[in-house]
Amino acid sequence: MISVAVVGASGRMGSLALQLIDSDANLKLHASLTSKSDLSHMLGADVVVDFTLPEVSRKVVEYAIKHDLKIVVGTSGWSEIHLAELSKLLAEHPSAAAIVVPNFSIGSMLAQQLAALAAKYFDSIEIVEAHHAGKVDSPSGTAVRTAEQIAAARKGMVQPLIPGVEQPARGQVVAGVPIHSLRLQGVSAKQDVIFGAGNEILTISHEVSSHHAYAEGIRLCIAYAQSAKGLTVGLDQVVAN
Repeated sequence: MISVAVVGASGRMGSLALQLIDSDANLKLHASLTSKSDLSHMLGADVVVDFTLPEVSRKVVEYAIKHDLKIVVGTSGWSEIHLAELSKLLAEHPSAAAIVVPNFSIGSMLAQQLAALAAKYFDSIEIVEAHHAGKVDSPSGTAVRTAEQIAAARKGMVQPLIPGVEQPARGQVVAGVPIHSLRLQGVSAKQDVIFGAGNEILTISHEVSSHHAYAEGIRLCIAYAQSAKGLTVGLDQVVAN
């Protein structure tokens, strides 16, 4: 049985993690931490799950790694620079591990893989992502990860100039891909990756109607984390192992 500490337990995703632990016979709750809890409450857990805020998450993850814990990071805002710093810290604590997952949805993982495949055949690519009104960061970690995977798939290929890229309405450009973010009531999460060519358009679309769609991905990451080493980024890497 895997004992799990949930940091950010009072939030939307933290509450989902608690429900998952309660319903899974292979999991047990070690500690439930809110913003008022001392981080020392996570000590002794087999796996820590972080669902906090970007400005809090790095402190939580650093504390966990320095105490040789395995941590699943579901908080957005982990850029390539922050991940590089995380890798250095993990090198100093070989018994610890961090699994950083921008999106725990199986469908989203598959959509990203399809987007990376299509990226080799289209030069005009943009992302439109929509989330619930309460999501505080934009673009989403999922959109950023998708753009990075598209860029990796196109490595060595010429990236055309993006018309009007200096205009704010053209979106934030990540790894050469414009991302347009919507935050709306009535939306859970939706992402469209749109590919344009001379005479056709391809759209890879994924949508979840409830955050409960992330439960299976969280479960897979907790199981993987118990024996993980170093840094793992993305649900695809968890599934592949």
